[in-house]
Amino acid sequence: MTKSELLQRTKSYALRVIRVVQALPRTDVARILGQQLLRAGTSVGANYRAACRARSGPDFVNKLKIVEEEGDESLYWMELLIESGSMPSRRLAALLREGDEIVAIVVSALKTLRSRPLA
Repeated sequence: MTKSELLQRTKSYALRVIRVVQALPRTDVARILGQQLLRAGTSVGANYRAACRARSGPDFVNKLKIVEEEGDESLYWMELLIESGSMPSRRLAALLREGDEIVAIVVSALKTLRSRPLA
């Protein structure tokens, strides 16, 4: 996957997260979990974009770690939305898969980067 493809994919993920949060019921639990999901899910693309502007290899790796953490965190909030009954699992299934794939891509990239010397 190219840099521009992953930039677009993470932005699309953020937009899908926004739509999910907008569709949540108007309860206190859904609002709080939704805010957390919105923060983490939109952060994935923003932090990948920042990683693409990294000043060095180690800076790139550190920024990618943030992408991994935020991606995993967004999965957690979606799981809580499902398990709390705030959103049906069928509504989040595709977004969960996409989040898992993005995290897997980033983890794979980090493993590759760690196996070679950084500039």
